[in-house]
Amino acid sequence: MGLFTRNKPKIKVQSTKKDGFSGWIKCSGCTELIHATELSKHLNCCPKCDYHYRLTLSQRIELLADEGTFGELFTEIKPVDSLDFVDTEPYKTRLIAAQKKTGRDDSICVGTCRIGGIDAALAVLDFSFMGGSMGSVVGERLTLLIEHALKKRCPLLIVSASGGARMQESILSLMQMAKTSAALAKLHEEGIPYLSILTNPTTGGVTASFATLGDVILAEPDALIAFAGPRVVEQTIGQKLPPRAQKSEFLLEKGMLDLIVKRADLKAKIIQLLGFLVPRQSGH
Repeated sequence: MGLFTRNKPKIKVQSTKKDGFSGWIKCSGCTELIHATELSKHLNCCPKCDYHYRLTLSQRIELLADEGTFGELFTEIKPVDSLDFVDTEPYKTRLIAAQKKTGRDDSICVGTCRIGGIDAALAVLDFSFMGGSMGSVVGERLTLLIEHALKKRCPLLIVSASGGARMQESILSLMQMAKTSAALAKLHEEGIPYLSILTNPTTGGVTASFATLGDVILAEPDALIAFAGPRVVEQTIGQKLPPRAQKSEFLLEKGMLDLIVKRADLKAKIIQLLGFLVPRQSGH
């Protein structure tokens, strides 16, 4: 062994992961480089331009519900392929793939929680499950949650992120628009508040039903909110839409929304609104 023999280091320094991902992301908003850890620290918002990336279902619940208070309801309602629907592949195959990918049985999670100490009913659509599409399970679980909020006389919050009605369930999916809207009308008649929170994207039959029926409608910045997407509209009418026509800022200007709230301020704003809308509960 010579004096200058160099032993190989025992610790391997891996500059990139096996899949080639180094942790750096080019921001979709400002195109600056940001690190994934930095992004997660800022609630999945770009620390440079505040571009709002999607949250997972669990992140969204964690953001809004007081810690340890969320309890899921109506999990016994499961999706079925009543029509034996096949497009490029059978609906059953699509469902199994989405369930494996997300660990969820359908695109909605409903339950009860506390928000700022106030009892509330909360529903969250999961865009990672077939684009947050609304099938029979979404409609049934939502309707049951609305009826639960009616019975318990507690405020309702629905966080929407959806591509619209689930085409693989055809008319059964479209029927959920009427069912959820009718249930919300009963809630409204009883004077129980419903806050609708629209995130990127909220489109199709979801926009055309429960998402836009809130007593207060809030949206995250720069969210696409529409019935038909911009490309479909332009192909239909043969004209270009005005710049940012279906973004939340444009819709606020035109009166379709009540508030645009940054994600970091969302829970505080909801607590403030519930403070106005909900009678004080004894013991809180």
